[in-house]
Amino acid sequence: MMARVTHTVLDPKAAVEAPGERPPGRPGRRWLVPLLVVLLLGQMAAAMVTTAVQQTPTIDEPVYVGTAAEYLHDHRVRHNPEHPPLGKLVIATGVALADPHVDPSFTGGQSLLGQHLLYESGNDPWRLMLWARLPVIALTLLFGLVVFAFARELAGPVAGLVALALYAFSPDIVAHGSLATLDVPAAGFLLTSVWLLWRARRRPRLFLPLAGVALGAALATKMSTLAAIPVLLVLAGVSVWSAPAARLSGRRRALLRAAVGAAVVALVAVAVVWAAYLAVDPRLRWSPVQYVPVVHGKRGLLVQLMPFPEAYRDGMRIQFGLENHPWEGFLFGKVYTGSLWYYLPVALLVKTPLGMLALWAAGAVVVCVVPRLRPTAPYLLVPSAVLLAVAMEGARDFGTRYAVLLPMFLAVAASCVVAVRWRWAPLVTGALVLFVAVSSLRAYPYYLPYSNEAFGGPAETRLHLHDSNVDWGQDLGRLADRLRERYRGERIWLVYKGSGVPSYYGIDAADPREVPVRAVRGLLVVSDSSAAKATGRLAELIDGSRPIDEVGHSITIYRR
Repeated sequence: MMARVTHTVLDPKAAVEAPGERPPGRPGRRWLVPLLVVLLLGQMAAAMVTTAVQQTPTIDEPVYVGTAAEYLHDHRVRHNPEHPPLGKLVIATGVALADPHVDPSFTGGQSLLGQHLLYESGNDPWRLMLWARLPVIALTLLFGLVVFAFARELAGPVAGLVALALYAFSPDIVAHGSLATLDVPAAGFLLTSVWLLWRARRRPRLFLPLAGVALGAALATKMSTLAAIPVLLVLAGVSVWSAPAARLSGRRRALLRAAVGAAVVALVAVAVVWAAYLAVDPRLRWSPVQYVPVVHGKRGLLVQLMPFPEAYRDGMRIQFGLENHPWEGFLFGKVYTGSLWYYLPVALLVKTPLGMLALWAAGAVVVCVVPRLRPTAPYLLVPSAVLLAVAMEGARDFGTRYAVLLPMFLAVAASCVVAVRWRWAPLVTGALVLFVAVSSLRAYPYYLPYSNEAFGGPAETRLHLHDSNVDWGQDLGRLADRLRERYRGERIWLVYKGSGVPSYYGIDAADPREVPVRAVRGLLVVSDSSAAKATGRLAELIDGSRPIDEVGHSITIYRR
């Protein structure tokens, strides 16, 4: 006999058996949940649009925007092959609406492609960047609906609102969801695929192909999602095995159904990756303009076995080459070469609101311990753990954006706390969500350098972390405004870490590292990522200067 989902009995098994059924609720209050969803997403949209309007291009954005414009005008995959085209095609929808002038004579590399488009081709970089960011913002808001729907199906509408609140107030998601980058789109597509696999427990024929589409979209956006393939294929098999039809068949037949279900997801995902490349260039022309390293051993075999276009496989080779580079990192005042296995967990402790950390931990325990919620654990916790472990093994300790999927998956897990039959659970959960909201709103509009109160807040993040955790080049425009307002006419010496062009914003500055130390007088302006790893002459200049101002918690102004 089928279980019926009610407002008070929060049974995941029942939710699986009737995923589309809504709790009855009181007729007079049916508008309340939709209203709260709109309010949460509305404040998130306002925060992201404000951020998008005020921030200058971050380090990675010009590459993606320039490549997106190239897709529109040349219809070829040439630059930035280390990232597949789908995320850049999303960005391209905004670029197309901005209709920038593209210089067909440009022959430089991808590092200069976006700068040439933004600053040297007669375009307005403020307008072009806003249009490029808007599609990612819209996609981020849609993923918020996925978070809400997933949590509501697991534990009811209150859980859906808790999950959406944690998602909407996540500083990392707001920060990176407002940029024309690939991290949030890739993570959101993975979450969507997992949600559809959960729904496939009831109707595998409908939801398995859709889960394959979402998985393929993730693979066609960022190659770091390749690690999710075995996990999601196993989950596809589990979903088919758990479906009502499989329960009625024999064990051998159920295993066969599970294998076929996993194969369907894999085939659809591969087709989506090919479709993304065909959307750029139906002829699939590929002639790399950058060096593609030769990859040997197990990695080389993996590249050869991938059933993807040659451009995708060359992108994998480039990514493996980047992993062999001796990158520099920074953690709690220490500069190091290589990577630290514990970097990402520590960085997440710094950059995640304290209330959110508490709810993540409680939610993980709840879905593992409470019997009626235990079936959700493989769907929420295993993909998160596997992809976090893979990211921890990476060579680039550049930021929590490499684990931005955690605030998505664990928001859903955390929402299950409200399903616990403990008198104070709703009150404690609400208090922690409110704490998260206050902490996040206090950081407005400086979400990129956010850190929680235990680590001093956004003003002190630079003491603990660097790069996209703090200073990704986003505050060049704010710096120009500050110099005009407070320091007009003074001599400016600038060490800027970013992709913006200072002179475009009216900053007339020289590089202090190119002259003797005694010649540097006036204002010394240094990006905090550069200051964190300063050595030699720059370290001497900073040591002999007095900090007098800061911009956006990412750039420090010194007096010499």
